[in-house]
Amino acid sequence: MEAADRGHTRWGILLPFLALPVVVLGVLIIGLFLWAWSGDDEARDGTRKGAAATVPCTEALAFGAAERPANARAHDCTVQRGIDTSYAAMLRMPREDVRGWLRETYPNAPEPRTGGGVCGALCLDVTHENGLPGAAEAHVVQVRVEYENAETALVRFSAFTM
Repeated sequence: MEAADRGHTRWGILLPFLALPVVVLGVLIIGLFLWAWSGDDEARDGTRKGAAATVPCTEALAFGAAERPANARAHDCTVQRGIDTSYAAMLRMPREDVRGWLRETYPNAPEPRTGGGVCGALCLDVTHENGLPGAAEAHVVQVRVEYENAETALVRFSAFTM
């Protein structure tokens, strides 16, 4: 009986030393899981991922291989970065110049659709498969045009990756 007590005593002393590496390894694995799960919420420019940041309008338009027409006022230009990148810009321009700007910017794209509703006065969706220039970093460009009055059009431009 005395030998059994001694063996039990040895395991009682060794067990905490054997359990310590298992506990440390478990904490490290859980910490690594939580770190990976939380992700990095900060983008390179210091904004939170998914939050829109103001950018120069030339940058927003260039992402979709477009330039600001000389007679247009660009404003509210933003970028959102996350898994994908999305740029947006608003242009106010003479409504008579919109179709010409779209044809010049995307000469191989289909004709803009008309039809009100969600589309507005004009809609254009361009991808690399249907006319987006190779210089575009975006995968898709969407243009939505609303006529504000007899002379002015509000152009909502968005270019994004997928």
